[in-house]
This record gives sequence, structure tokens and C-alpha cells, in this order.
Amino acid sequence: MPYVWLFFAGAFLCNAIPHLASGLQGQPFPTPFARPRGRGDSSPVVNVVWGFVNIVIALALGLRPLEQPATREDIVAVLAGALVMGLFLAAHFGAVQREKHGD
Repeated sequence: MPYVWLFFAGAFLCNAIPHLASGLQGQPFPTPFARPRGRGDSSPVVNVVWGFVNIVIALALGLRPLEQPATREDIVAVLAGALVMGLFLAAHFGAVQREKHGD
């Protein structure tokens, strides 16, 4: 079961990246709080807060299973979660950007 938590920790950590990057650059970016949900843009401040919340969730999910030193399997679980989330985000936000620019 710890691998499931680590998988989701990796997913939340990966999800934090675009929100923090956009927010810290002062750029709007879609969040679950925008209208339409996940497609409309939220302000940079909302993105920084949402990115920070994702990091907190990732730490909450990932630190408990890692009370001992991380094993190779632990690292693979985190990386797998990050990869799966990254592929999903790339497909989703790629479609959102094409929709916005009419491509």
C-alpha cells in the first residue's frame, strides 16, 4: 500500500510544477477553480496557492511511507506517479491551448 501513496505523491508533485511556474511568472493558467473548470484561466495568485497546496499534499502522502530510507521501489513509485500525471497534463493542457488558439 505505501507504493500507492508514493505514486499519488509523485502525481501531486508533478501537478504543482505548471501551477507554480505559471503563477511565479505572473501568467494565468487553468485550475480546478476556473470557469469552465480546468479550462478557464485562474490568476497567478490562485496558481501559486494551488501549486503550494499540491506540494503540501505530495509531502503528506509521501513522507509517512518513507519513515525509513527510500528504496529503489519507492523512487520508482514516485516517478511513475509523476510520469503518469505529466502525460495526462500534457494531453489535457495541450488540448486546452489548441482550443484557446483555435488550432
